Amino acid sequence: MRAIEKLAIAAALLCCMLQTAYAIKCWDCRSDNDPKCGDPFDNSTLAITDCQQAPELEHLKGVRPTMCRKIRQKVHGEWRYFRSCAYMGEPGIEGDERFCLMRTGSYNIFMEYCTCNSKDGCNGANGRGGSAGSVLLATFAVGLVAHFLRQ
Repeated sequence: MRAIEKLAIAAALLCCMLQTAYAIKCWDCRSDNDPKCGDPFDNSTLAITDCQQAPELEHLKGVRPTMCRKIRQKVHGEWRYFRSCAYMGEPGIEGDERFCLMRTGSYNIFMEYCTCNSKDGCNGANGRGGSAGSVLLATFAVGLVAHFLRQ
């Protein structure tokens, strides 16, 4: 394999890994303070938060946020929404961001807890999924490696 081919493969792999190196940015709001935080979500007056800059939590020393979360809860008939950076857990349920953890309790209490890390601001709208750029980059990288392996 020529040096240029090795360099091209290394560059493609580096590009694929760069996305995971960046800190995720998430919406951070509460519907009890800002009605635009509810559903449908209106981020026109909100600034997105860089989770890399989020404060370290006293009870989770050394743990940094790596995901976004959205909590929807109904307490005594009133819906509330919370959006923020998430410090622990995995995206979605078993890695599938289309699914959220749901719990119900007595006294008309319901909670839905959703986590994601597929793209910045993924805790905004209800729709979830990977970015088109990530899919294109991965396809390019696989095609490049396949091209060089055939030679």
